[in-house]
Amino acid sequence: MADNKKDNNDNKNFFNDNPLLAFAIFSIVVILLFKVFIGEPNGGGFNQMMGQSMGVSMTKKVSYSEVKKLVEKGVIKKVKITPTTIEALGEEGDKKIRFIAEKIPASDPGFIKMLDKKGVEYSGVMGNGFVSEMISMLLPIFIFFAIWIFLAKRMSKGMGGGILGVGKAGKLINSEKPNTKFDDVAGVDEAKDEVKEIVDFLKYPERYIALGAKIPKGVLLVGPPGTGKTLLAKAVAGEASVPFFSVSGSSFIEMFVGVGASRVRDLFEQAKKESPSIIFIDEIDAIGKSRTSGGPMGGNDEREQTLNQLLAEMDGFGTDTPVIVLAATNRPEVLDPALLRAGRFDRQVLVDKPDYEGRLAILKIHSKDVKLSKEVNLEEIAKATAGLAGADLANIINEAALLAGRQNKKEIEQSDLMEAIERAFVGLEKKNRKINDLEKRIVSYHESGHALMAELTEGATRVTKVSIIPRGLGALGYTLHLPDEENRFLKQKHELMAEIDVLLGGRASEEIFIGDISTGAGNDLQRATDIIKDMITKYGMSDVAGLMVLEKNSGGAFLNGGQTIKDYSEKTAEAIDVAVKSLLDERYKFVKETLSEYGEAIHKMAGVLLDVEVIEGCKVREIIEEFEKEHNKPSRLAHNDKPDVQKCAIKEDSNTEDTDKRDGE
Repeated sequence: MADNKKDNNDNKNFFNDNPLLAFAIFSIVVILLFKVFIGEPNGGGFNQMMGQSMGVSMTKKVSYSEVKKLVEKGVIKKVKITPTTIEALGEEGDKKIRFIAEKIPASDPGFIKMLDKKGVEYSGVMGNGFVSEMISMLLPIFIFFAIWIFLAKRMSKGMGGGILGVGKAGKLINSEKPNTKFDDVAGVDEAKDEVKEIVDFLKYPERYIALGAKIPKGVLLVGPPGTGKTLLAKAVAGEASVPFFSVSGSSFIEMFVGVGASRVRDLFEQAKKESPSIIFIDEIDAIGKSRTSGGPMGGNDEREQTLNQLLAEMDGFGTDTPVIVLAATNRPEVLDPALLRAGRFDRQVLVDKPDYEGRLAILKIHSKDVKLSKEVNLEEIAKATAGLAGADLANIINEAALLAGRQNKKEIEQSDLMEAIERAFVGLEKKNRKINDLEKRIVSYHESGHALMAELTEGATRVTKVSIIPRGLGALGYTLHLPDEENRFLKQKHELMAEIDVLLGGRASEEIFIGDISTGAGNDLQRATDIIKDMITKYGMSDVAGLMVLEKNSGGAFLNGGQTIKDYSEKTAEAIDVAVKSLLDERYKFVKETLSEYGEAIHKMAGVLLDVEVIEGCKVREIIEEFEKEHNKPSRLAHNDKPDVQKCAIKEDSNTEDTDKRDGE
């Protein structure tokens, strides 16, 4: 095999290699069957029907000479001459008889003269005998077959199948020896440790075989999208320097029944020929779903056949076959239990979203090939991107490079990276979207309300930036919060309550300082309601249900959404509604009191926003501190115990992330 890539369609198929011969054989078989079951084209079915329509009582097969005698006697009234037969209609008494002579001479001018002499009506059919018959029958067959070949090629294009070999894996499989190493994979150190022994086995299989050790046949990489499951699998193959057969789970499923199973067999045959090797099946849930998930009416037969073949192939591996199967999925809960039992996918390796150290390592890897300014602080970027996967971080570096190139910069600056983060969370800045003065004033007070509550509420995240420049799909403004801590995995009850207060700050500010409310707070209210419902139904943080969990999500461990399963009575549902409304009213009253108390600070903050459109978080804190000093108030800033590393400046340009994206804001 070549060092990098190779066409793996080594399985020979006679019909694939000789499509024209296959067509010829098929055509001849059809013609023979047609002749056997339908009859002679000229002397058979068609003419027989014609004879019956003329009232013929019987048919006789005679010789050519007998036909001539019958003509001489005046028995024959009508004759039809073809290149191979003579059909004559005659009368004997009151009976009409059809005479057929098959073996006739190629040329007999005297016969035509005899017919003219006796006044017999005759007609003829031009042709070239058997060749003509062949052409007449082959033409429709050829048209049909051409259409079939066209459709088959369209359906199997890029799928490796030939005319009669649609089940072959062929070009479905990308076989290569990747250059990726473990050093190219960051943020998943625990997962790397789990798969390192696989590399050792692939490098030195005889060492383990001699000891009688059984290496895991399959390793399932489980984790959210974009965390580097495929990259880790390539790194295993790269470290071991073995062929890497990668294929998507959905590629096994075709409209032809049995094709998936055939492709699985073909894939494993190729991997065994190239052993030691690695088979990597991405998105294995496409074929590996539980066979009981189809309900009482059954599931997808084609997918089940493919899964059964995969199970059989993995069982067929001997301990001396150095072929490892790696698979990736973000939905492990839907996989068939038979796929996860010992002897198949023996191990499940979690490839989770990176923590702070992991994000920093990933950013360093992806920034190797770009020109960063010396002032760039990747630690700050790592903090600002909490919750993002490796693919998201790679996209941020690339987006920052594009932004810098667009402005004709020689190096990527910190502002470019922060703008890339902001784009990832919020969307593109839309400075050309014109909003009227009233809406601009509403948005400025709305965002000032969010910002003030975020700074005064214990448990909230401090403000990084406030902007009234429209972004993304409908956000007319946003308040940006970047985490102060490197890693957070849990939220306490008071932090959830603080988040609710911050979300309600926008609507409360509109009501107090504008004197009316708008549709801009729609998303804020929805998120606040959802948090309170989760506190009651999922986290046991209320007296309505106590410690009972009333709802659970069927979307899976790594996927948001899915169907919410509710397990409570109508009476409990009413109690939940009452509790949600009561808590929202309570928090809204508190937020309005706080904003009214700091009214002058809100007016000043909104005025600055109307002038420059974007202010940094430190400017927000500066306005609040000035108000408290002027009125001799004790400081209520919730983040005074944490260092403010942000450089305070009012900027007309925007840079950073959004946690307050709202409908119509």
